Amino acid sequence: MPHPIISEFDIIFAGGGSTACVVAGRLAALDPSLTILILEGGQHTLNQAAHVQPYKFASHLVPTSTTMTFNVGNPSPHLNGRAPIVPCAHCVGGGSSVNAMCYTRGPASDFDDWGAEGWESKNLIPLMKKLETYEVQPDRPTHGYGGPIKVSPGGCKLGVCEEFIHVGTTYHKRQYAEDTDDLKTCNTYSMRRYIGATGRRSDAAHHYVYNQAHNANLQIWAGKRVKRVIFQDKRAVGVEFTSDPVSCPDADQSSSIVKASKLVVISAGAFGSPAILERSGIGAEAILKRCNIEQLVDLPGVGENYQDHNLVFTPYFADEGIVTMDPIYLGEESDVIVQKNLAQWNIDGKSLVAQNGSDAKIKWRPDDDELKAMGPAFQPRWKEFFQDRPDKPVALFSMCAGAGGFSHILPRRSYMAANYFTLYPVSAGSVHMKLDENGQEGLDFNAGFLDDPSDIAPLIFGYKKLREIIRRMSSYRGEVPIGHPDFPQGSAAVCGETTGPVDLNAPDIIYTAEDDDAIDRYIRDHVQTTWHSLGTCAMKPRADQGVIDARLNVYGVTNLKVADMSIAPINVGTNTYWTALLIGEKAAMIIADELGIGSQSSWKSPRSRL
Repeated sequence: MPHPIISEFDIIFAGGGSTACVVAGRLAALDPSLTILILEGGQHTLNQAAHVQPYKFASHLVPTSTTMTFNVGNPSPHLNGRAPIVPCAHCVGGGSSVNAMCYTRGPASDFDDWGAEGWESKNLIPLMKKLETYEVQPDRPTHGYGGPIKVSPGGCKLGVCEEFIHVGTTYHKRQYAEDTDDLKTCNTYSMRRYIGATGRRSDAAHHYVYNQAHNANLQIWAGKRVKRVIFQDKRAVGVEFTSDPVSCPDADQSSSIVKASKLVVISAGAFGSPAILERSGIGAEAILKRCNIEQLVDLPGVGENYQDHNLVFTPYFADEGIVTMDPIYLGEESDVIVQKNLAQWNIDGKSLVAQNGSDAKIKWRPDDDELKAMGPAFQPRWKEFFQDRPDKPVALFSMCAGAGGFSHILPRRSYMAANYFTLYPVSAGSVHMKLDENGQEGLDFNAGFLDDPSDIAPLIFGYKKLREIIRRMSSYRGEVPIGHPDFPQGSAAVCGETTGPVDLNAPDIIYTAEDDDAIDRYIRDHVQTTWHSLGTCAMKPRADQGVIDARLNVYGVTNLKVADMSIAPINVGTNTYWTALLIGEKAAMIIADELGIGSQSSWKSPRSRL
């Protein structure tokens, strides 16, 4: 039965992604009398197979997807003239409803580095434990066992990833650890997922808000795009919204206004949140002037400080006898192998349906020999940032049982892929509004990928190191040439199919200067987003191009907060879903405290009924 239409709410969330779901769900559970509205441009995800069956995550990245917005950046000389494309979620639950479900927690010191009062790691570790149910091992001191978000090894193990761990711990001489997510450990192998024992995706929408459908005071209006915040004397009192043209192409596009009596929270992500602020007259004078928007608050940090992680996929041929994800990724629902896996999943939550294809990762820090091999461009960055921070990994290396992003363009057979991305790149970009020649709103997006010369060095090293590990695996059958550098003819590094692996003790490939140039070109041609956009409404002092204070308040106005990954002032060494959840838990505490609606000890967890 639909809830009654309300024209005024206590709290309005402009955006319904991961963080918004956490904050809204926590506040509604704490005080069910609060009237809370989530406005989300994308569609609902409730119990939809594409959002609860883990293996379907890749379906959201196809160009025709309506659950993603594909943000096209400006061409960059550092990407050989290429224009990067950065998708972000466009559905209820945001990234938590479409991501690859890789469970990674960064070092606790990341939050100490933010320098924001109340956001120190000692204050956040209880919330890290509060948000999760860790179904991997009991009694781990930094993990939680009663929270809404479930963490497990997933529905089945993949042998090719176990090979990767075996070779990595012998040839690469890094240890295996059951828990690389203890907030401090680097250089060990393992992988966990945001998948519960039922085999379903563990997302913020289902586990914080959909499970409170009985509460008529907590409402989600999907398909509604927030245009701007409404102010009275610089006090946020509501929002203007329209039907989203992608989610609701046939709906009336006229604007409506809904009022907020207590608070407006912008939670539209690293692209959406600065856009809402700029459309509301909050931002840099030059940006607003070119878009014919009257300035309300001069806040030049809005849309600046865009950051991401830099990712490369590299595919390999694999032995035809191994199990990979490609048949189920590429198969139709009627295919026998898909039906078999779905049937098993419906019985016990197991099978490849409850997999994301990646069972192995390493949080990598170079040893002395590796650091030397990375060359002089990376040495200043190492000394300035990493050397005295032993908990900071430089990059994350992982293994995929399948061709990854190449699945849809390669002939059907068995593949595996190396994935590697840098965690603390120096380069930063910006996200702003612009008007096209017809006066329509567009995006002025500079991704900044590889702008700093130190950022490419770990990726070049990652290509070489992972190739050495993979060509020693028993399932290795060579490199897929279109996914590798175009090495000069006669080079020892030339790629192609082979009959089997090299010996574990075989010498490493010797790369010439020409080979290194080929890898450099390859990285610049292929490096991409890791879907970890952040930083564009940074929680920093206003004089330092900050947008919000440590209580999430937007500078220069009242009753307006921002809560999502856009608030991160600097990068984090993790897949960012975890950070988005944590920001949500902290934001809920801040708002509850300001509203005087309860203490932390009295909070009820919005337990899932799924």
